[in-house]
This record gives sequence, C-alpha cells and structure tokens, in this order.
Amino acid sequence: MSNDKRLIDNIIQSKGVYHSFFWLGYLLFSVILATLDSGNFLNHLIKYGGLLPIQMIASYYLVYYQVPKLIVRKKYIAFFLSFIVFSYTFSALARLCIVHLVEPFIRKDFEQETFVEIISDPYYLFIVYFPSVYGIAFLMLIIKSAKGRMEERQKIEVLEREKVTNELKFLKAQMQPHFLFNTLNNLYALTLSKSDLAPKVVLKLSEILDFILHQSSHTRIPIHKELELLKSFIELEMLRYDDTLQLNFNHDIEGIQTEIAPLLLLPLVENAFKHGVNGSIVDPWINIHLIAKNEQLTFEVSNSKVEKVAKKQLSLNGGIGLVNLKRQLELNYLAKYTLEIEDSTKEYKVLLTLDLS
Repeated sequence: MSNDKRLIDNIIQSKGVYHSFFWLGYLLFSVILATLDSGNFLNHLIKYGGLLPIQMIASYYLVYYQVPKLIVRKKYIAFFLSFIVFSYTFSALARLCIVHLVEPFIRKDFEQETFVEIISDPYYLFIVYFPSVYGIAFLMLIIKSAKGRMEERQKIEVLEREKVTNELKFLKAQMQPHFLFNTLNNLYALTLSKSDLAPKVVLKLSEILDFILHQSSHTRIPIHKELELLKSFIELEMLRYDDTLQLNFNHDIEGIQTEIAPLLLLPLVENAFKHGVNGSIVDPWINIHLIAKNEQLTFEVSNSKVEKVAKKQLSLNGGIGLVNLKRQLELNYLAKYTLEIEDSTKEYKVLLTLDLS
C-alpha cells in the first residue's frame, strides 16, 4: 500500500504530469472557445491539434533555452538574432502544418500555397501565425517565471527560518555551558569545604539538567515548566546562602498552559544571584516578580549591588547570559517585547515584558 502511495505521489509531483495537463487544458480550452464561436468541434480539434506540436517546440525552446541561456547570461544580441530567426521559422512551420496537413482534412476544393509562397510572405506569418505560436509560449514563460520567483522566495524563507532556528540552538548551547560552569564552580567550593549541602546541590543540578536536555529544544513550552526551572535554580542557590540573603519571589500565572520560549527568564535570575549577593554587600537582597495574565508577561528582577562595580558587571552589552537573552528575545518575539534596565545607586532592576499572544 505504501509503495502504491509513493508511486502516486511521484506521478503527481512529476513535471511531465504538470506539463501534460497544461497542454491538454490549453488544447481543450482553445477548441471549446472556437467551437462556441463557429461550431464544428471536430474541425477545430484537428486544427488546434495539428498546430500544437509547433507551439510546444517553440515554447520549450524559448523558455528552456533562449531565456536562460541567452537573456539570463546577458547575451542580448544573440537572443535578439536567435528570436528573430526561430520565430520566423516556427511561424512558417505552423503555416506549412496547417496548409499541408490540417486543411486537407477539414476543407475541400482549395488551392494549397507552395513552400516558397509561405516562407516568402513574412508579413502574413507575423500577423497571423506569430501570435498563434508565441502567444502560448509567452504565457508559459510568464507562468514559469512566476513559479520560479515563488520557489525562490520559499527557499529564502526556509533558509531564514533555518538560520533563526540554528542561531537559537547555538545561543541555547552557549547558555547551558555558561550556567553549568557557574553551578559546578559553586559545587566545587562546597566539596572542598566538605559541606553537607553538596549532595543537595547535585540533586537540584540534576533536575535543572533534565529540564535543559528535554525542554530547551522546544520552540515553546508551558510557562509553568519555566517557573519550575526558576524554582529549582533559586532553591539551588539558596542552599549556599542560608539566612544571609533576603529573597522575595512572587509569581501569579493565569493559565498554566500559556507558552513561552524556554530559558528566557533564567539569565536574569542568574545575574541577580551572581552580582547581587557579592560578599562586600551588607544585607544582600533579591526581589523577583513574575506575572502572566491575558497573554502578557511581566518579569521584574531587582537586586542589591556594589555601587562602584555594578555598572560594569551588569551591562546588557557584556556577559554571555544577558547578551544571549537579548538576541533570543529578538529572534523569538521580534517587536513583541521590551527590556528595561534601571541602575540606581544601591539597586539594579531589569523589567521584561512579553506579548505571548
């Protein structure tokens, strides 16, 4: 059954089938139109059927040789000379075909023109037979050009989509080692001090890795899964700080199946922990607010900071995580997002808004 379906698909996709339908449709249309005008279906079928081979040869020669081999390669003089010669030749052949092959079947008692008389009357050939032969040739050229442009546009769109997809994959691949590097550094410090927190860190890290391996490859995920990732990361970080860090994490999500691009929110939280809990900061704090309602997301992350180094550390123009975040926002949401930064004396705040519709 699958072989039969494959055979049918191959036949349908074959250019020969499309061309056969094109010429059959043209022939039937011409015959029916002429029949409605003057009757006698059979005579018109013989006439247009006899003219069809010349029309086909002229059309394919123009569309598949003269245009691509001469015009496209900017050989305009060669094309002009070739077109003059062959249009005259095909018009004369069409007239010969009609006079000596077709008319004997549909007319009686008529005087046939000789070969010399036919080819020596270019004016009549141009007025009567050139339009008959090259009218369909020009139509075929227009259709092929339009089809070619459409296919080229589709190829460009596919390449653009592939480019965006590959770039997103690259950005995510960059982000994951960046996150792992920071977490493994923390784990290394805990193991050196033989801290009892090390096993918990490994457990939380495994949960986050599970998310990265199984969810980050999707273009969109339910927002509650991104929320779970944030919770796991925050719990992982809080194992290091105990009561030395004041953390406030609020979230209000309406419709847990609302979707978001994965790994968009984590870099902001990661940055807050990285730069907002510096050892030289007295009473460090981090505030995180996530609201997703009516297909609009608001994500605000603020943290304490060291005044003299904060601007250099937290610029969106530096740091793998934030640079990647900005690029991912551009690729995933185009103009449907805003990213605002407030850098005051004692506080650093990032506000991200997304249109999730």
